[in-house]
Amino acid sequence: MEELKEKHPLTLLLKVTHLARSSYYYHRKSLFSADPESDLKAKILSIYHENKGRYGYRRITAILRREFIINHKKVQRLMKQLNLKSLIRPKKYRSYKGQIGRVAKNLLQRQFTASKPNQKWVTDVTEFKVNGEKLYLSPILDLYNQEVISYEITKRPKYELVERMLEKALTYLQSSKRGREKLILHSDQGWQYQMAQYQQNLKKNNIKQSMSRKGNCYDNAVIENFFGILKSEFFYTQRFKSVDHLQTELHKYIDYYNHKRIKLKLKGLSPIEYRTQSLSL
Repeated sequence: MEELKEKHPLTLLLKVTHLARSSYYYHRKSLFSADPESDLKAKILSIYHENKGRYGYRRITAILRREFIINHKKVQRLMKQLNLKSLIRPKKYRSYKGQIGRVAKNLLQRQFTASKPNQKWVTDVTEFKVNGEKLYLSPILDLYNQEVISYEITKRPKYELVERMLEKALTYLQSSKRGREKLILHSDQGWQYQMAQYQQNLKKNNIKQSMSRKGNCYDNAVIENFFGILKSEFFYTQRFKSVDHLQTELHKYIDYYNHKRIKLKLKGLSPIEYRTQSLSL
């Protein structure tokens, strides 16, 4: 890189090698100065950029502890030296206390934990806008490990969006090594979930329907939090040429979220890692 820099712009070289500018300057500096923590700093840089700046010192510490015994304060100090900060900031939302739904009772009652897979699922629909066009995502999360077990993406918010999502979830349920036990599927009071066809499909598969109070986000806080993470880490940090481009990248992010994105509440594992570990016990 140092030799090529004499003939080519640094910006072009960084783009071709997919190397972050901060990584380049760090490694360049380490060539000319002895630093006993250089290997650890390089590892931190690698984890940070591999996750596109989404990880702060706590989650980077959790990753490092898979290989080293290390204190989070040290990681925080080294990240400060490297001028690395998580690009993500928590977002707050407001809600008001609504009425109890008439279609289905609130069986979940904000009990957002489950002792095993396929006990409690939550779902909702969120909207994205790119160049005046819209894209809709409808996922189902398992509250055992907050894994996206099923999702559907469409350009129009038709009932088929929720219908196909549910069909995929039922296929997943049939192939799951852990069978359901009094499975609850919780949602808000959206019109899709009040459709007779949707309710009959749940009943036919022995799934109990649960609904939030009208207009109360906190009754479905886990999936609201998932949408916040999704938009903070993915949608607001990238530029998309079209909704088709967004849809392609959205598939990639959900795969990353399920397989690689660690959660401290899951012992520093990704949702699928945590489920796989539980199945082996």
